[in-house]
Amino acid sequence: MQIFAYIINKNGKADDTALELALAAKKLDSEAQVTAIVAGSGIDSVCQEVSAAYNDVWKIDHAALAYPDSEIMGKILPKLLPEKAVLLLAHEYLAMDMAPGLAIRMNSAYIADVTDIEGLDGSVAKLVRQEFSGMVSTHNTCDLSDGAVITIRPGVFATEETPAVGGSVVDKSGDIVIPETQRKYLETVEAEVGDVDISNSEVLVSVGRGIEEEDNIEIIKELAEAMGVDYSCSRPIVDAKWMEKSRQVGTSGKTVKPKVYMALGISGAFQHLGGIKGSPFIIAINKNPKAPIFQVADIGVEGDILEIIPELTEKVNELKG
Repeated sequence: MQIFAYIINKNGKADDTALELALAAKKLDSEAQVTAIVAGSGIDSVCQEVSAAYNDVWKIDHAALAYPDSEIMGKILPKLLPEKAVLLLAHEYLAMDMAPGLAIRMNSAYIADVTDIEGLDGSVAKLVRQEFSGMVSTHNTCDLSDGAVITIRPGVFATEETPAVGGSVVDKSGDIVIPETQRKYLETVEAEVGDVDISNSEVLVSVGRGIEEEDNIEIIKELAEAMGVDYSCSRPIVDAKWMEKSRQVGTSGKTVKPKVYMALGISGAFQHLGGIKGSPFIIAINKNPKAPIFQVADIGVEGDILEIIPELTEKVNELKG
């Protein structure tokens, strides 16, 4: 089986999902030779970084790829990849845009937002997905004999350990032709920073819809103040205008990389988890025992945050003397 992983990169650095895809590939087939695909402009350093975890790295360096373009890559990859290849991508915006059409062009199977890989039976992979906002896990089979495009949810294969592979970099830049496209890149609009840049915070106290009312936001701020850390939130809190957009964590908000992340009343949908990088120590409190956040949490507490948070704040203040 030939397994490939498409690597997201920005500003000369590979995304954290690069390592996660390498681990997912090995869980899919421990004997497979896994090749990373790095596309962009001026990406030599990214390729060298990624080669530590992959058998080979295919470099596609072109000025037209300086900004990730799913339309261009969706046309390039079917011509570059061998027949019956299995391609893994991180389930983020680029892959969500590119993967369905890519699977059609490759005439292969497609399965999205995989949260676990249970193994391989011959050529049939056993994959786990979540439905109904993570309330139900579905166990799926996918025949890889004719290839497949699979997107992996960020964070589910997170680890601090880097597989010691040390593969070689192969320049494939001369093997591609940039196709005509309907899209045109204009500019990148950076998200507002606000009074605090949570992307630099080492510890975050983050709250979701479990806080129930705007008046209850104050207990989150009190806990964060007692701990001497920053607070953040999930999208429903911003949509309700209870916190400013600059404090939102997720694919439509800020990407954060804390050492410790407290998820309070947050269900843990992939849109939220997609904004958390770097394998932080996650502490989750939620009164729903089936909340997806518990699948990635290092410590999970089933309970009502409205009762637990004030007690936690009081305890922190006591320890501070």
